[in-house]
Amino acid sequence: MNADISVTRLCKYYRVHHKEPGFAGSLRSFFARRYETVRAVDDISFEIRSGEIVGFLGPNGAGKTTTLKVLSGLLYPTTGDISVGGHRSYDRKDQFLRGITLVMGQKNQLIWDLPALESFEINRAIFDISRSDYLAVLKELTDLLDLDPVLKKQVRKLSLGERMKCELAAALLHRPKVLFLDEPTIGLDVTMQGRMREFLAEYNKRHGATILLTSHYMADVTALCRRILVIDHGHLIYDGAIDALVERVAPYKHVRIVTRRPIIAGELERFGEVLSMDTLEATLVVPRDHTSGVAAELLKALPIEDVTIEDPAVEEIISRIFTEKILT
Repeated sequence: MNADISVTRLCKYYRVHHKEPGFAGSLRSFFARRYETVRAVDDISFEIRSGEIVGFLGPNGAGKTTTLKVLSGLLYPTTGDISVGGHRSYDRKDQFLRGITLVMGQKNQLIWDLPALESFEINRAIFDISRSDYLAVLKELTDLLDLDPVLKKQVRKLSLGERMKCELAAALLHRPKVLFLDEPTIGLDVTMQGRMREFLAEYNKRHGATILLTSHYMADVTALCRRILVIDHGHLIYDGAIDALVERVAPYKHVRIVTRRPIIAGELERFGEVLSMDTLEATLVVPRDHTSGVAAELLKALPIEDVTIEDPAVEEIISRIFTEKILT
């Protein structure tokens, strides 16, 4: 399968001016400015196949949004080769722009005082979409996102969830094949996050769209992506399957038990590290290779009501990567 997105040794550097506080600092800065080079993205390479949904993870300031802006043509790279849908993104040719979209959860593209439907009409004109194609796509998006009740309301009167659905619809009217999504579910409640994930999965299934997704909600990533890219301080530190990352970073599993009598202090230590313990419940950290044996021993030694073996949460894995610098 061909690569829709190909990035080779991408770098994006900024020259940032530093000024000391106060009048004296301003005066010194006027005659002798001090600059620092910030390496927002530093020599990263990856490919994303057509139709693939890939998560793009990293802490604030890691370089995620900068990378998406370069890929979508909003920023010119310092160095590197970028191909999106067979085009160099920074050339911003019409055919390239018609094939991609960028949705940023903290940025608005809809006109605040107009109904969403009128902003849709403006996008139709910008992309020169025929009336018949526009109506067909609008109906599909309206059905998938349940937009009927909100299309004729002023955008400023919409709830955050309603506005984000309209923002996403506006970005997809020209039916792009490559989607760059930067925190598309930020600020939404759990129910609305779930609906947005369902919509993105369905859009990918129907149109074979390639999606690069950043999100601080790990549920978005685990529900949609089998593969993730992890970036930290501008460097790509992981590219692969989520499951493989979990096994690599956390060579242990959690064994959760529920007992029919109160657990006595100290009686679980011989089975593994006690992560948490309540009157009738406890969670142990056990090496992956030993989980089955430990579970069997627990069943023999204690009056077990229920036992569950599971991987640690992906949030825990990602947190360990950045706090303990495991992959760097």
